[in-house]
Amino acid sequence: MINFYMMKNRVVALLSAVIMACSYICYAADEVPVVWHNLKSYPLLGTLAPDASVPYSRFPDVMKDSVRKELWPISTCSAGLSVRFRSDSPRIQLKWKSSGGGDLNHMTATGVRGLDLYVLQPDSTWTTVGSGRPLSKTWTTMTVMKDMEPGIDREYMLYLSLYDGVDSLFVGVDSATVLAMPAVDLPVRRKPVVMYGTSILQGGCASRAGMAHTNILQRMLNREVVNLGFSGNARLDPEVAELMATSDASCFVVDPLPNCTPDMIDERMEKFLAILRVSHPETPILLVESPWFPIMRFNRETDSTIREKNRRLRAIYERLVADDSNLYYFDADRIISDPEATVDNYHFTDYGFLEFARALYPVLKRLTE
Repeated sequence: MINFYMMKNRVVALLSAVIMACSYICYAADEVPVVWHNLKSYPLLGTLAPDASVPYSRFPDVMKDSVRKELWPISTCSAGLSVRFRSDSPRIQLKWKSSGGGDLNHMTATGVRGLDLYVLQPDSTWTTVGSGRPLSKTWTTMTVMKDMEPGIDREYMLYLSLYDGVDSLFVGVDSATVLAMPAVDLPVRRKPVVMYGTSILQGGCASRAGMAHTNILQRMLNREVVNLGFSGNARLDPEVAELMATSDASCFVVDPLPNCTPDMIDERMEKFLAILRVSHPETPILLVESPWFPIMRFNRETDSTIREKNRRLRAIYERLVADDSNLYYFDADRIISDPEATVDNYHFTDYGFLEFARALYPVLKRLTE
C-alpha cells in the first residue's frame, strides 16, 4: 500500500510537470519573436566626440594622452548621452553591456548604470516610458514596456548611464515591426547648450538617468545639451575649454566651483573663459555660483569657504562683464531652496535636480533663442 501511494504521488507530480512544460512551450510558441538592433549607428546626442573609438564617450581619442589622468576614465561615463530612434513595436526591450565601474553608496544602480527611455508626445514634449534596471555590472536584458497600442509610430529618446560607461547597446522590437531613424528633429541638434561642471552636473545622485538636470533641461528646451560633468575633477582644465570651443554652441554654462579652491578660481577662471571667447566672441556664457549646500547651516568652515568661492567668482564676473555683454551670472540662492533637495548635504536628489532645472530653464531659454 505504501509503495502504491508513493507511485501515485510520483505519477501525479510527473503529470503536473508535463502540463506546466506544455503550457510554457505553448506560451513560448505564441510569443512574438524579438529582433535586436544595434544602436551604434543611430543619432547620439550629447557628445562632442561622435567618432570616438569608445562608442558612447564624451572625449575624442586625441585627448586621452593630453588631459589630466583623472579626467579620461570619467569621460568614458556616458552621462548626458542619449540615442534617438523610432519604432511602431508594441514592446520595447533593451540589452546593454556596462563597462563595469564601481558602485556608489549614495546613488541608485538605475542612476549609476541604468538606461532611461522617453517618448515624444503629440504636443512635442517628452514623457517617461520606463527605466532599464541593471541586473549586473556587465550585460542586462529586460523589457521596458509591452502591450502598447500596436501600429503607432513612436519617437524615442534613450538616456544612457550617468556614472558608468556603455560598451554595447541594443533595442529589441517585435518582428514585423520597424526600428528606424527618427523622423522628427527633436531635441534640436543645431547649436547645443554645452555645460561644464562637477559630479552634480554629471548627474550625482539622480535616481535614473533622465533626472539629471542637464537631461531635464534637454527635454524642457527641446534642444541638445552636452554634459561635461566630471566627478570631483571640474578644475578648469584648459583642455576641456578647448573641447567646448569646438562646438557651435548656443550657450556655454560654466559650473565648476564645488571642485575648485578659491585660489583656483582666481588663477584659472579667466584663462578658461578666454579660450571659449577666442572662437566664440558673442556666444552667451553663463557663470554659475556654488549652491548654498545644506551643510552650510551647521559647518562653519564649509560655509566660509563656499561664500569665499562665490565672492571671487562674482568679482571676476564684474570685472569682465564691463567689456563682455554676453557674460551672465547665476546666483547661488536660485539653485536649490530646500535642505531636503540633497542626498548627503551636497549631491542632489531628483527633487533637487528638478528644482535646479526649473530655475535654469527661463535663463537658458532666453539665451538660446
